[in-house]
Amino acid sequence: QVQLVESGGGLVQAGGSLRLSCAASGRTLSGYSVGWFRQAPDKGREFVAAITRSGGATYYADSVTLRFTISRDNAKNTVYLQMISLKREDTAIYYCAAATNLMTKWDYGSSSKYGYWGQGTQVTVSS
Repeated sequence: QVQLVESGGGLVQAGGSLRLSCAASGRTLSGYSVGWFRQAPDKGREFVAAITRSGGATYYADSVTLRFTISRDNAKNTVYLQMISLKREDTAIYYCAAATNLMTKWDYGSSSKYGYWGQGTQVTVSS
């Protein structure tokens, strides 16, 4: 099975940028669709972005559209989340997740459809 490790989180001022990475081991990541989710303190886990196995399609939560970009480099077994124009409300632990059986747009946005998860990376946006 695939193992996922996130990196790239940190403390950034509002309006700043970060790039998160999700590195896979154990299996080739090209066989998996990958999503990013986040969880803020005292809130449930929410969908952020997802990308299909080939990278041919991407999906975004309304709250991050035009600010976040998900991409993948299958040769490096890595998926990225480029975040710009960060806001305080983007503060959360960010998790990447992988799945093999996503079919619809709703599947990509549903955390229960993903079987493999990383440990998360903290993103803190200060004002």
